[in-house]
Amino acid sequence: MLLKIISTLVFLIAIASPARAEDTPITRLKSFLASSASLAADFKQISFDKSGRPAQNSFGKFYLSRPGKFRWNYQRPFVQEIVSNAGKVWFYDADLEQVTVKQLDDSLGSTPALLLTGEVDIEEKFILKEQGKEDDGMNWVKLSPKNEESGFKYILIGLNGNQLGGMELSDNFGQLTRIYFSNIQLNPKLDEALFNFKAPKGVDVFEN
Repeated sequence: MLLKIISTLVFLIAIASPARAEDTPITRLKSFLASSASLAADFKQISFDKSGRPAQNSFGKFYLSRPGKFRWNYQRPFVQEIVSNAGKVWFYDADLEQVTVKQLDDSLGSTPALLLTGEVDIEEKFILKEQGKEDDGMNWVKLSPKNEESGFKYILIGLNGNQLGGMELSDNFGQLTRIYFSNIQLNPKLDEALFNFKAPKGVDVFEN
């Protein structure tokens, strides 16, 4: 009788308890994207040559405000800005004194940060595959574009636990770029002026 009672209790608990979603890097990535209304972080960007050797390191600040807004402030070794707002992306190069403006949907190959803005449905646009944990301690998720004309081979997103840790972009020209984030602030209050780009006086502006 006691065994029957215990068995009945176990069964009742099982049907009364909601099933927990499996904790995987992909579910953590989806959870992060769903819960991140804004973000601020320092970043280090490493550009690799075609033989896979680091060619250049860049450093700066990254800001994100969903939906659709972000800003990369490259501070060294060169001053550059990439700003997304109101359906457009501005690419500013201080040394070249040049601004290039693109429509948001045409710019994903140039800046994988669009994946974080809420403007892109990652399951609709990509095939997701877990890559496991690397030497940097992060779990990486590979996003392969379903559209063969996307302009890049894949994007990797690295997670430190439930937190964004890095990104990697491999394009169709053999260029590989990896970004590491640090000093991350999740859901800070950001000044809207961060995402309002105004071209400096005297620079050339090219709009696609």
